[in-house]
Amino acid sequence: MVLMKIKFTQQRRVCLAQGLWLLSWLAIMCGVFTFCLGVYLKTELLRRAEVMDNTEIHVVPNILMMLGLASIGTNWVATRVCQDSMDANRFPRWKPLLLLWFIIVAILCCLFISVVVLSYALQGCLEESLKVGLRNGIRFYKDTDVPDHCFQKETIDHLQMEFCCCGNNNFRDWFEVQWISNRYLDFTSKDVKDRIRSNVDGRYLLDGVPFSCCNPSSPRPCLQYHLTDNSAHYNYDFQTEELNLYSRGCRQALTDYYMEMMNSTGPGVLTIIIIQISMFLSLRYLQTAVEGAMALENKEGDSEGYLLEKDVKETLKDFKANVLQILKLAQVDPTTEQSPEVPATEKADNATEKAADPAPSS
Repeated sequence: MVLMKIKFTQQRRVCLAQGLWLLSWLAIMCGVFTFCLGVYLKTELLRRAEVMDNTEIHVVPNILMMLGLASIGTNWVATRVCQDSMDANRFPRWKPLLLLWFIIVAILCCLFISVVVLSYALQGCLEESLKVGLRNGIRFYKDTDVPDHCFQKETIDHLQMEFCCCGNNNFRDWFEVQWISNRYLDFTSKDVKDRIRSNVDGRYLLDGVPFSCCNPSSPRPCLQYHLTDNSAHYNYDFQTEELNLYSRGCRQALTDYYMEMMNSTGPGVLTIIIIQISMFLSLRYLQTAVEGAMALENKEGDSEGYLLEKDVKETLKDFKANVLQILKLAQVDPTTEQSPEVPATEKADNATEKAADPAPSS
């Protein structure tokens, strides 16, 4: 039983080919958009690579770029098939390639769906990567004279000002690390000596934050130091005061930024999936309708287009049988290896020798 059969006249076949040709070019533009989207997302992730512990999240832009290029190639082939569909001499050459085309497009649709799923599923991985990366970035903030970390201070300062954030979770993260290099500490000062001696690890810890944590929209001048000391500032209460610092941590700010970017790709990718499925179904109808018309004496007569020559159950059954047949042919018969057949020429030689031997006398 033919699945989803539709009758096509010559005019309807021409209209289907023309419409599919336009849809193919639209799909090519979507492929270009997908590739550019992957490049943009990849670039944004590489810009913040110093504050990320791993690159697992890069799988999303990598798949997008691969899908974009593959979509451009497959849909360009579809445009050529549409052009040749009305030519009885040129269309048959595409018949062996169309099965491969359908398989590739089906795989592309599955990969597009996986991108949408991964965009949401990798949020935890992104947060953990930023958590470890930002913690190391804050720890190496003071190492401006260390070769591998000399730009870490600049990176963190630009990051906090651009995303209006402070610290990893909040501004208190700066209280737990020495973020001022020993090069700029006066070790003859009593305050410096006392702070270093009061710390088990011998670090110079402050209840202060870098300048990049200051919120310029605050009406009060920025308070960077002695944030927990109410007596250090006039008309100031640490517990109730709305500090003139960014209250949001950079981990949350970056997570929201990247997740919003990746989640915004969802509607676009779903639209591309719908276009690819439409291409898949339309080209299948065009293929079967044109092949049916070519089998007629009147090439411009009516023909039937369909998705499957049999119903789904019978198609799956035939597919399973074909796969088993291929696997059976791929197996090697062990008896054949142990006792190979004697060549025909060798058998003929043996028969000749027996005929030449004289019969024994009685």
